[in-house]
Parts: sequence; C-alpha cells; structure tokens
Amino acid sequence: MHEELKQATDSTFEKIDSILDRYKPEIKVQEVGRVVYIGHGIAHVKGLKGVKSEELIQFQEGLLGLAFNIDREETGVIFLGDSEYIEAGSEVHRTGRALDIPVGDNLKGRVIDSMGNPLDNLGPIRSTERCPVEQEAPPILDRAPVNEPLQTGIKVIDALIPVGRGQRELILGDRQTGKTAVAVDTIINQRDKNVICIYCAIGQRSTAVAKVIADLHKYNAMEYTTVVVTTGENTPGLQFAAPYAATSIAEYFMRKGMDTLVIYDDLTRHARAYRELSLLLRRPPGREAYPGDIFYIHSRLLERSTHLINELGGGSLTALPIIETEAQNISAYIPTNLISITDGQIYLSPELFQKGILPPVNVGKSVSRVGGKTQLPAYNTVAGDLRLTYSQFEELETFARFGTRLDVDTQKSIERGKRVREILKQAQYDPVPPEEQIAVILSVNQGLMDDIEISSIPDAEVLVRNATREKCTDIFHRIISGEKLTSDDMQRIHKVVWEALENAGYKK
Repeated sequence: MHEELKQATDSTFEKIDSILDRYKPEIKVQEVGRVVYIGHGIAHVKGLKGVKSEELIQFQEGLLGLAFNIDREETGVIFLGDSEYIEAGSEVHRTGRALDIPVGDNLKGRVIDSMGNPLDNLGPIRSTERCPVEQEAPPILDRAPVNEPLQTGIKVIDALIPVGRGQRELILGDRQTGKTAVAVDTIINQRDKNVICIYCAIGQRSTAVAKVIADLHKYNAMEYTTVVVTTGENTPGLQFAAPYAATSIAEYFMRKGMDTLVIYDDLTRHARAYRELSLLLRRPPGREAYPGDIFYIHSRLLERSTHLINELGGGSLTALPIIETEAQNISAYIPTNLISITDGQIYLSPELFQKGILPPVNVGKSVSRVGGKTQLPAYNTVAGDLRLTYSQFEELETFARFGTRLDVDTQKSIERGKRVREILKQAQYDPVPPEEQIAVILSVNQGLMDDIEISSIPDAEVLVRNATREKCTDIFHRIISGEKLTSDDMQRIHKVVWEALENAGYKK
C-alpha cells in the first residue's frame, strides 16, 4: 500500500514538472488608471496614456466603459452599465479591444441589450462570432443599385412611397401618430419573405417595448426578428451604442447574402443621449446644445445601409429610422439632418390621425427618392399617376369647402378621390399582399367603386380582394414574378370585380 502511494506521488510530481517545463511566462505591460471624477453616466480617468478612441475600459465589478474624450491629462469615459459601485480612486484597466457584440442565427427570436446580454430569460446567447459595433460603411464599388422592393404591406406606402431593399426611408411625425405601428406592420409583413428584421428600441418606456415584443410574438414575427432594447432607465452610453449594435447584427446577415431590415425607434432619443454625454464631457455645445458632430453620428450609422453587389453575396440592409417631430415642425435641427441623410421620408400627420385616416400618411410631404425603380412593374401600370391625382383631389376638396359651385367633372374627381382615400385606409396588423393591392387600386381607378357609398367601401374592398384572389391566380403569379400588367389582364380583373360587386348588390 505504501509503495503504491509513493508511485502515485512520483507520477503526479513528474506531470507537474513536465507542465512547468513547457510553461513560458510572458511579461505584459498593463496600463492602470484611476477614476478622478464621477458624473451621471460618465467618468474622468487619469493614467491611461496609451488609450485609443472608443476603446473598451474595464472598471471594477466587471463594468465596462468606452473611451470618448482623449485629452492630454485625462480620458473621458462613458459607462456601459450601472456605475453605482464606482467611486473616485477606483482602478481602471485598458482592454485593448473595441466594443463588439455576438452575432449569428442564435440571435433570431431573442431580446438583448446593446452589449449583447440577453433580456428575455431564455438563457445565454450561444454564439461563436462577434462583430465590432462600429464598422466602416461599404465602399461605393461594393454597392449595387436598389431595385428590389421591400413590401411593407401598407397600401399607401407600397403604391405611392415605395421602399426598396437597401434603402434608407425616414419615418417621422409627432407623438402618437403611429410611427411604431408602421414599423411593426412592416416587420410582420416580412413573414415568409426571407428578410431578417432587427427592431432597435432606444430610450423607450419598458411598457411600450413590451407591447411591441408581445405583438411580434402574437403574429409569429419573432422567429425572424431580433430586438435590441435600451430603455429610458439605462445609461446614456447604452442608448448611444444601441443602433450601432443593431446594425452590426444586421450586417452579419447581409454579408451572408441575406436581406435585412433595421428599425431605429427612435433616433430623436439617440440624439438626446449623445447630447447629454457630450455636455457632461464638456464638449462645446452648438445649435440647440447639440455637439457639432451630431450629423456625423447618424450619417455613419445610416451609410451602412446598402445593397451589396452579387460578388459579395447580394445581401441588403434596409433602414427605417424613426424621428419624433414637435408641432409638425419637420424643419427642426435633427429632422432636417436625417431628411438630408436618408433616401426619402414617410410623414405621418396628426391632423389625418385625428380625422381617423389611418395610417395618417401625408402623401404631399412624403417622398421616396428611389421611387418606382423598386416597385413591381404592375404598380406603375395602375398607380403611376395615383400620387398626382390624389394630391390634386386634396387641393380640390379644400377648395370645395368654400361652397363654390363645381362643374360635373370636378365633382366626379372629388368623389373618386374620396374613394381612393377610403381604399388607402388600413387597420394595423393587416398587411395586404402586393397583388391584392394592385387589384384594389385598379378597381377604384377604373371607376368600379364610384357609385358605392363611402361607408360600404371597406366591405367592397374585401369583396374585390377575395374575388380576384380566387379567379385571377395566374395574373397574381405574374405580378409577383415581376411581369407587367397587359390590357387583357386589366380587362379580366375588371370583369371579375364587376361580377363580384354585381352579385353582392353594389351594381344595378
């Protein structure tokens, strides 16, 4: 027994000696600094002479920060988490790396913060890849033209203000006008369309974010969606990093050749968080106390949206940033910045909202600078002049309120316009396929609904959609495949709609 114990001990010592022989200690220089000042969400640190811009800084208790201001004597750091345990004199260390986030298929259906930490009680994020939060935008030669539609399922947008895959389309309007509703409907409409969606909530109320997540679960949209959340209770640093983190997740899928959609809800709060950090770090204030580089933080974010060339996989990243206006002032500082960065805007009017015209899209103030290039060709046939005629109708309707006598043609134009407006109304969570949109718009354009009461238009629309879906299947397949509508196709749809309306008693 004693001999066996001696042999086991000798064997253990031999293994230890072998490990010690292979071990080669390395000498590393590690910079250690000290916190000299703590503010709300920021700290001033001394002793980190070699620190780089936007390098991660390690505080005690595992808290991370981001080097934001690099001055001669000290470094301004923004906290990326709760700093209540940090005090003046605490040690800080350089990490030598930039802020990054986990990426990959395991993020689908998950709710995370801007550091990649899970918030949904579904366990840790099991991902083998990480991407830097800040990345350069693709160069010009890596970009392909934006020519493929991203259908929102919202008739007034798809027909009049089309969005393409790889485009940046701004959604703006006052509070409580349905900006988030438009974005959520767009995500829901991507089901079975092979588009990965990222919803980024910036500084939102927890209850509002919870409602969005519940809606996405209800309509089975979380299967292809990742939600990046920072609430108003989070530090300004986390709110600042959130949209860049969301974009990095989308870029991972884009570089795999997939189509992605990112919703930034909203960049008003993002700008305010950056303004707060800048003022705390004593950066010079400019217009409305925003720092001079406020345009740059949004341009470098939205320039990452693109459609890649086929040699790089042909993936796309479509951005729908949201901005909140005050008293319908779209000429304010941040809205004008983003209007100049993006490829168009969808303006939601509180006046239309109060009248019950939902979604309250103001067609006159909304525009898509990519336009018909991204639409299915059939839209150009039936909705090519719709934007102009609808705008003219609104002008005529305003003029008619003065009680002036109107000729017969003008009265017909106003009555037709009222039915077009009724057709463009749409309930939330009810996306309409593009082929059915085209059938409905064609019906109202051809005057098939002119003699139907306004109150009956919604029922007539459902009738048209059902009849054409059942009897025009081959035409619908050609529409989706990108073929133009022929005159024979339009005549056939006209006949099917007329018979359906006649059988329902709308035609005499």
